[in-house]
Amino acid sequence: MNIETVYLSELLSTRFPESCKHLTDILNKHNIPFVFLKGTKDIWCRDYMPIQTPSGKLIQFRYAPSYLKDPQYAKTRSNVGHVDEINDIRPLFSEINLDGGNVVMFGNKAILTDRVFSENPDWTKEALLSELSKLLECEIIIIPAYKPDDDFTGHADGMIRFIDVNTVLVNNLKQDFKYMRDAIIEALSNANLKYINFPWFEYKIKGNNDHAIGIYLNYLEVGNLIVMPVFGVPGNKDAEAIAKLKEVFPDKTIETIDYNAVAICGGILNCTTWVITK
Repeated sequence: MNIETVYLSELLSTRFPESCKHLTDILNKHNIPFVFLKGTKDIWCRDYMPIQTPSGKLIQFRYAPSYLKDPQYAKTRSNVGHVDEINDIRPLFSEINLDGGNVVMFGNKAILTDRVFSENPDWTKEALLSELSKLLECEIIIIPAYKPDDDFTGHADGMIRFIDVNTVLVNNLKQDFKYMRDAIIEALSNANLKYINFPWFEYKIKGNNDHAIGIYLNYLEVGNLIVMPVFGVPGNKDAEAIAKLKEVFPDKTIETIDYNAVAICGGILNCTTWVITK
């Protein structure tokens, strides 16, 4: 029997105790096992932990994102080899530079943004895509990343999620920049993927352009459970997002959570969880 386990950084419980308790209470309610990772340097464990392939292998990519290259971020960049070792995780290692938050997988398909190319300048696009397809055991689908000023991480997990192997949810493209809307639609069409627009909204916080408030798609999906953030701020689309999620996932259990304390820091539920099938 396959059991999905949710991993969280220990730092989530110390830095955001209330948000962490809300999340673990939901996991306990639905009998979802969870484990706290030791030795991490930030809470965004999706990014630096290995990626699990369809056959169950764990692939540990190099964790050296360009947005953390400034020396001021050195103390927040987790040493993946150390984290794997002290948590008794035994992956296969790759020298490709890739964050887990930039890999959205379902079955034998994986969606990444084109930020992966600039993060690996020593690779040709063709060679990189071939190697990623081999390592991840997936068809690799590339969508455009936002410009760094609009999204400094360039990750896919706040942009798109699978419903099934043929259909994805995307942040409502009618509200998006035309250059992004056209490029995303073209990429999905080339991959024979249908898409459904999902609610999102823009929320201004003075002095903070990197927060994630308004991005419902960065939910946690584990087993038959989806935990979606709700924001409760002026201009929110909480009710619309809940209704849409229930519509597209009629057989799943939907829980909501106030995760704003974490979202203000630039990530939400998918970012702070690492889900592995054993």
